[in-house]
Parts: sequence; structure tokens; C-alpha cells
Amino acid sequence: MPSIRVFEPAMCCNTGVCGPDVDENLVRFTADLDAVRQEGADIARANLATEPGAFAASPVVLAFLDKAGSEQLPLTLVDDTTVLTGRYPTRTELKRWAGMSPSQSAVDSQPVPLPVVNSTSGSCCSGGSACC
Repeated sequence: MPSIRVFEPAMCCNTGVCGPDVDENLVRFTADLDAVRQEGADIARANLATEPGAFAASPVVLAFLDKAGSEQLPLTLVDDTTVLTGRYPTRTELKRWAGMSPSQSAVDSQPVPLPVVNSTSGSCCSGGSACC
């Protein structure tokens, strides 16, 4: 089975429900990634802020960052080949790259309702506690 790796920009958390503004794209991607992973796909994600070693361990990612910079993240690799940059993949794309049936369901385009973290400081890491 192909190995899918998503390298994300530096963020406090990867759920998309941190702080005062919810990033619906990130919420959708998190749900899509979890769903496809539960179907057996080999998918992992790395956040530049919390997992810089994953970035440093990949020559492909290092070359990408050297040429394009971190502002072009996220970067999606399939078996160390760049397949997508600048946005998160859809569930249909993840399934196709994992070698699964690419059939698209209604879930692919529906935002997943998740609770919003209430933060009085305006940061998802308020008070130095763990994110989300």
C-alpha cells in the first residue's frame, strides 16, 4: 500500500478548532484523514512546529522548503513523490492515492461539526497548556 505523508505549516494544533477562528478546511481534512486511515490507508501528518524532525528526515521535504518555503505548505507526498502543494487533499484524493476505491460520498464535501475550544487569550495554547 502506498505511503501518504502530509507536511503541514507550523500550527498550534492540527484539529482546526483552536482559538477564535475555526479553519473549516482543516476540520474537513482531519475528518477525511481519520476516515481513510480507519479504512486501512497508510497516512501520517507532520506539523512543522511540533515535529520538525519529520521535515528534516525527508530530502524531498527539505528540497521543497528550500525552493518554495514554508508558506507553500501543506505538502502531500505519496511514496516520497510530491502529489499536492498549497492545500489539503480531499477524501477522494486520499483514497485514490491509497489505492482504494475513489468513489466520492456526500461526506467528502460536508464540514464536520466539532466543538470550538474556548480561549480567553485568543490563542489555542492559552496558559501554556497543551493544544486543543
